[in-house]
Amino acid sequence: MLKTVLSVLLILASAHLSFASADFATFDRRAKAGEPLNIVFLGGSLTWGAQATDPQQTSYRALVSRRLEDRYPIARFRFWDAAIGGTGSQLAAFRLDRDVLARKPDLVFLDFTVNDDPHATPHPDRLAAYESLVRRLITARVPVVQAIFAVKKDVLPNAPERPLDLAHKAIARAYGLPTGDAVALMRTKVASGEADPEVLWPLASDTTHPGDEGYALYAEAVWTAFTEAVSAGRVCRTPATMLHAHTYMTVNRARISTLGKLPRGWHVGLPHRNAVAFDFVMSRWADDMTLATGPEAASLRLKIRGGNVLLFGEGTPISGRYEVRIDGGEPRTYDPGAPAKNGNFRHVQMIAQGLSTDREHLIVITPLLSEKQELRIESICVAGAPATVVLARENPQ
Repeated sequence: MLKTVLSVLLILASAHLSFASADFATFDRRAKAGEPLNIVFLGGSLTWGAQATDPQQTSYRALVSRRLEDRYPIARFRFWDAAIGGTGSQLAAFRLDRDVLARKPDLVFLDFTVNDDPHATPHPDRLAAYESLVRRLITARVPVVQAIFAVKKDVLPNAPERPLDLAHKAIARAYGLPTGDAVALMRTKVASGEADPEVLWPLASDTTHPGDEGYALYAEAVWTAFTEAVSAGRVCRTPATMLHAHTYMTVNRARISTLGKLPRGWHVGLPHRNAVAFDFVMSRWADDMTLATGPEAASLRLKIRGGNVLLFGEGTPISGRYEVRIDGGEPRTYDPGAPAKNGNFRHVQMIAQGLSTDREHLIVITPLLSEKQELRIESICVAGAPATVVLARENPQ
């Protein structure tokens, strides 16, 4: 009888654990008790603080960090910046383990609404990637604050629709996330005359990244969402089923350096420690880089199983083009050097989407390099179970 009762209890416990939760009351209690806590800011350049006079002091990230320190004066916070400009949820799904979960976060602020294109019809694959970030974080019992930021045209007369906001807020409701809606706040401030768009975005050449006054309103919106979540004892939970495809619940960021013997003309090196912007410094985001150099570099042949394939690497002023063929199909050519004419840059390229996951696919990456050119790739990122990557045997040595 006792065995039966214990078995039932174990089954019930397992069922309970399958619906992970992460609550703000626990974070509040631990912070008030002075415990060590890790805070991660995950997003793009608006999280980093591009065009702030000093991103380490006047970005939304810095301002929210300071408010946390003021609210919890004995807590031992460590703040982590996990923001890469110009990148969205799809790359973030492959970065989550290394750049977020490895920090053992106790709270995450999540911003990708602008970089996932708020003014367009929501892209199903980006929604799947965004939801996977939320679900994986809450499964790890990490409370998440959703940030929704404005660009200048969002607060001007006849502002465009932002359908992605609604889709992201639907995910937030399903998972119990608080939402810091800076779009709504800034529109209210501008309409009342309390804020001027020309002051919020003071550089005529950049209508995406605000100045310090704009970042202060971002921080106000996000901080209000956080404090209201604490006051309400909000609990983030994973619903039994996902709203969008589960593609990014199984991901593999396969570093090329770990796959085996490389083809002719390829070798493992280090990422650069400088770039055109601090959030593009690849030594922050990659532990190594695999390089193809010169015109003799052979094709890299890979066998993968998964739905989507993304290349993550580095563009430099001496980067050359490369060609990709999938299952012997028509080649597509990519140029990581195009945005990197003035300095080192991150290279993010989706090369395949919607592949059949029930069979293996052959991907051939062929460098198209002159004598002094190079190609730098850190990883082949595959989403969609089983998300496997191996070198094909035919790689020429």
